[in-house]
Amino acid sequence: MIGASSSTDPTPSTAGQSRGVWPRGAVPVPFDGPPLWAAGYRPGEIAHSPALGGSAEVVTAGTCLATASELREARDAAERGRWAHAVRLPGSYVAVVRTHHTVYVVGDRAGVHVVYWLADGDTVWWSTSQLALAAYLDAQPDLVPLLASLSLTGVDPLHEASCFPGVHRVPPGRALVLEPGRAPRTEPIPTAAKTPTATLTEAAELLAPALTTAVERRCTSAPGAVSADLSGGIDSSCLTSLAAARHPLLAVTYTDVQMADQDDLRYARAIAAAHLSIGHVEINGSREHVRHFDGLADPAALPLTDSPSLSLGLLAIKRAQLAPARAYDSRLHLTGRGGDNALDSIPLTAVDRACTGDTMRAARQLAAFARARRAPLHACLAQAAATARTPQTRALERLAAHLRRPGPQTGGPAFVQPAELLAWCGPLPAAAWLTQAGRHLMADLAGARASSADPLALPGATHEQLALERMAEEHATYDQITRHLWQLPMHAPYLDTAVIDACWTAPGWRRWAPGDFKPLARAALTGAVPDHLLGRRTKTAMTASLHLGVRANHATLHATISGSRVAAAGLIDTAPALAALAAAARGEMAPLGSLHYLIAAELWLTTLTTSLEHWWQNTAPAPAAHT
Repeated sequence: MIGASSSTDPTPSTAGQSRGVWPRGAVPVPFDGPPLWAAGYRPGEIAHSPALGGSAEVVTAGTCLATASELREARDAAERGRWAHAVRLPGSYVAVVRTHHTVYVVGDRAGVHVVYWLADGDTVWWSTSQLALAAYLDAQPDLVPLLASLSLTGVDPLHEASCFPGVHRVPPGRALVLEPGRAPRTEPIPTAAKTPTATLTEAAELLAPALTTAVERRCTSAPGAVSADLSGGIDSSCLTSLAAARHPLLAVTYTDVQMADQDDLRYARAIAAAHLSIGHVEINGSREHVRHFDGLADPAALPLTDSPSLSLGLLAIKRAQLAPARAYDSRLHLTGRGGDNALDSIPLTAVDRACTGDTMRAARQLAAFARARRAPLHACLAQAAATARTPQTRALERLAAHLRRPGPQTGGPAFVQPAELLAWCGPLPAAAWLTQAGRHLMADLAGARASSADPLALPGATHEQLALERMAEEHATYDQITRHLWQLPMHAPYLDTAVIDACWTAPGWRRWAPGDFKPLARAALTGAVPDHLLGRRTKTAMTASLHLGVRANHATLHATISGSRVAAAGLIDTAPALAALAAAARGEMAPLGSLHYLIAAELWLTTLTTSLEHWWQNTAPAPAAHT
């Protein structure tokens, strides 16, 4: 979606004429405020509650699951000054709310729908695509955010920037405010509670209706058949069970020789057998001759995404996995992505617990974590104590100083030690690939984040937010890929604003229990999904499959890294990265996550298109027909 607004005229009819261009292929959206255009949306993905003589109206784009009545209630709330009500409706979408001459543009809680903006004289352009705005400015990618995502943990790579100079990002939790006579600004979205305090039971009471609504309304509003991933894990199995209670669907389970003797397939078969409305298909990747990193030899043939996508590394697997859904003529596919972020948490949130003063129970939780990981207890407790007494600003300053030290020894090990999961921030394995210039850029970024750090931020909550945004970004690119290649929209109900809000009313340390999987799911969904699923304590690893894919596609991956644009800019040394790739191909210990992200980033830099002609046209779209 793209919008334009003027800082001088409350109803600009000439927005865009400063460059003489308009969004290509876009369809005008009825709106009494500044002009809006939509591109790439399907019927039913744009909703509008007009002013009807009042001073407020609401437009949503994406998967807004609100009824017409709920949308009118949001508009009426905006009329009374409570514009934020429109961003908390069921679903995942971008909302545009006008109250008098002020316009609020807001993405979702997780970051699936992110808002970007730029100022061009008196005109402010905003869009849910950073590539479209980059093309407007003829901007080339800024490699710093990519390098930060590759090499650092606990450091926000973007904040209010984007991957392109001059294009600004509205972080999740904030709104872009456009008002005549004032410069564009971002404001926090008003919330009822600033810090999560709910018990697990209280969060479960909110989650059960939120997740049920997210799944059921998708199924009942789908314009045809529905399909779903059914890996056998708790996340996808809960969604499939909830969907099957209201709608027939096709459930697809992917496995291969490396995973076939794990628990996933057994649990998936049990879930499918428990619901007569489920048609179950199993896809064996080994028999289909598909592996990780297949099909990447010709970057020009790859789909364009708005940011780097790890899903490109699974492209051949996803093609085989989704083939039954396409044959079923599915119009909507459910995935459990985001379940780890919503239902579970991370060990670092136990440090948050200590910061609230509950040090004894935090220590017991950390001791259980150390036992579960077979890690030295003293190392975990010492790191947790150091993190708890160190402000975020100081931790980022120390990281910046570490990165500025001469020498190549700045990377973490291929596999992070349990105690390192309890630190504010630090280098990832790929930090060892940074050149001196790359280290200095990362030091500058860490220093900049230190100067703007929130003094009240907690380490666990900070990492949770960063992980949520990264998962949401990945899901957004996955949806772009599946829509482009197979015309199949991908839905992740766990990333809906209402679902995340319900789960995160409980602090992370209440959602995380060492040795237990998804206690919040058990508290919320007992009785709604099979009991044997909620008691699962195992998780299938895909490491062996990844090693096999690297080995089979070593030549293509070697060429991708050897031709690295990041290396050509003098920011990384490809020699250690290629050595890590060779180790992975041999099945040895290697930083698979870092290699995967570097490959995704390089493919994105190769395929991205920011030419003006691709995104913009010289002819204005026809005026919108108001309803």
